[in-house]
Amino acid sequence: MLLCSNGAIYTGWTTDIDRRLRQHKSGRGANYTKMNSPVELIYWETQKTNQLARKRELALKKMTHQMKINITNGEILKKEQIIDFSRYEFFVSSPGRVNLLGEHVDYNGGPVLPVAIDRSVSLCANQTNNLQFKIRTEDLNQEVLFSLESLVDKNDINHQTLPDWALYPAAVIWAAHKKNLPVFGFEATFTSNIPIGSGLSSSAAIEIAFAALMREIGLWQIDDMELALLCQFAENEYVGVKCGIMDQFACANGVENSALFLDTSNLNWHPVNLPKDVALIITDSKIRRTLSTSAYNERRNSCEEALIILKEYIPNIQFLSEVLPEQFTLIEKFLPSTTRKRAKHVIEECYRVRLAVEFLRNGDINGFGRLMQDGHISLRDFYEVSLPELDLLVELANNFEHCFGSRLTGAGFGGCTISLVKEKNTDNFIKFISNEYFKATGIVSDNYVCKARGGVRVEWRKIN
Repeated sequence: MLLCSNGAIYTGWTTDIDRRLRQHKSGRGANYTKMNSPVELIYWETQKTNQLARKRELALKKMTHQMKINITNGEILKKEQIIDFSRYEFFVSSPGRVNLLGEHVDYNGGPVLPVAIDRSVSLCANQTNNLQFKIRTEDLNQEVLFSLESLVDKNDINHQTLPDWALYPAAVIWAAHKKNLPVFGFEATFTSNIPIGSGLSSSAAIEIAFAALMREIGLWQIDDMELALLCQFAENEYVGVKCGIMDQFACANGVENSALFLDTSNLNWHPVNLPKDVALIITDSKIRRTLSTSAYNERRNSCEEALIILKEYIPNIQFLSEVLPEQFTLIEKFLPSTTRKRAKHVIEECYRVRLAVEFLRNGDINGFGRLMQDGHISLRDFYEVSLPELDLLVELANNFEHCFGSRLTGAGFGGCTISLVKEKNTDNFIKFISNEYFKATGIVSDNYVCKARGGVRVEWRKIN
């Protein structure tokens, strides 16, 4: 949005904001800005494709002048965050994710089927003139200040160890510097309505939010997949969690009303439409886990061991995901018991994801739900990442008449379940689950009816 000399707001779209702004200022941009110059950039936001940018441009042009002013003042964002946005140039919204199928296969080259959800990290920031980073979390009422030098040792500028929450933005800054991307200082504050430790990728959402912010400030020429890969590198090498690419990918690349089929062996992906009359209901067991201190890395090591052994019988494979279920049946006896169970889950889960996409395309939501149920049994019995509370929630959901399928979602060891329920029955489902879970455990669960939303987005506005 450009503020013109006559007080009007001109709206346009471009693939190069600096070039286009120079054109408008020189009178070569549009007849309107040529007649009403000078012009001043007061707001921008990023879209994932030219088509989406044009669509957003048309929507903005239909708004009244006051509605446009409200957007540039940040008033439209009040429902998303609790921060005084008027103090900040940048706003970033980075979604959490829920995984419908394909658990623990992304680090085995397998296909996954996540959804970016409408629960998110809201980040506000200003660029500064130094190479220090001041970051505040509103939810914990904590603040850190560190530099490029201090974050190498995971310390703040006073040589105090960074709190756990600060490791994620610090990791992204460290990774960007490591990859020789331009890094500039900033002050930022963020809040989130993604439950921490629930398996909905709150950490990945934070990473992607800060990476998207730094991409805007530093004018990085990288796309959303490269942004996700940078954040995966940050979490693997700085935080110390050997996660796959799925979480960061979904937070960066979400598509409205769609699941995302991603083949992690080659990073090819495409959206898959979700049924319009089916709700995604996430139920939080309230059992928390810390991924970096869980058995996550142990499971990954078991998969690597299985691959080494299976290569003796199928020499050309690079990933466990390439082994067909019928092949595995013939050679699984050569694996140690625990390793065999881990590999069995991965190989059969990959098959379930590919089949699930066909079910969605054909409108077979009942078949899709059965695959979710099978996936949970596999996570419980073969990968052994479930807990009694998660098993109870899944059993209750699957016993509800209008639920198509339910399973734990995320790495396991606590967190949430995901259930597909007929949209008109969501209230009854939540009431049933909440009452029965409380009777059995004494725990009050949280339930979220979610929609699939787009991936990370960034907005900028001029601060007076």
